[in-house]
Amino acid sequence: MVIRNINLETVCGITSILPDNDKPEIAFAGKSNVGKSSLINALMNRKSYARISATPGKTQTINFYNINEEMYLVDLPGYGYAKVSEKEKAQWGKLIERYLHGSRQLRAIFLLIDIRHEPSANDKMMYRWIVDQGFKPVIIATKLDKLKRSQVQKHVKMVREGLELEKDSVVIPFSSATKQGRDEIWEFVETECLERTEVD
Repeated sequence: MVIRNINLETVCGITSILPDNDKPEIAFAGKSNVGKSSLINALMNRKSYARISATPGKTQTINFYNINEEMYLVDLPGYGYAKVSEKEKAQWGKLIERYLHGSRQLRAIFLLIDIRHEPSANDKMMYRWIVDQGFKPVIIATKLDKLKRSQVQKHVKMVREGLELEKDSVVIPFSSATKQGRDEIWEFVETECLERTEVD
C-alpha cells in the first residue's frame, strides 16, 4: 500500500454519533500498552500521526483515519490498564460494541497481543467477545523486536494456545521498531478486505 494522503477524519467519544462511512473499515483493538498507536503509525508510514502516550489508556475515542480516500484505519479505545473508573470502562465497552454492530463497512478486526507474554485474562475476554460479535479477529503479535529470533515460534505458539485459536487463524508477528510484519498486514488488508470488497 502506497500511502499518498492521510486524514484523521472523525473522532467519536462515548456520546458521539458514529459515522456512516462509504469506504471499507479496518479496526484495531488491543490493551492499553500493547503498541497500537505505534502500529498504526507504522502502517501509515508516519512517526507520530497517531498519538503515542506514556500513560496507558489515553485513547478514549474511536479514531477514523482516512487513507488515500480508499479506506479507513479505525483505532478503538485500549483496554486493561487504564486508571479509570469501572463506569468509564463500561462506557468504552458500549462504544466499541455500538461500533462493531453499527458499522456497515467493517471488513476486519486486528487484535494486538504482546508476543512476549501469555495472553492476559483481558486479552482472552476481548478475543472471545469479538468472536461472539460475529468476527474472526486477525492476531498481531507486537513487540517482536524484544525477542530473540530463536524464541519467536515458541511465543507465537504460546499466543495461539493462550487464545485457543483455530488452526486457520492468522497470527502476524510485528515490530514497530524494525517494521517487520508491516507488509504482511497490508497484504492481508489488500487481498482479504479491499479486493474482496471490489468483488462483492
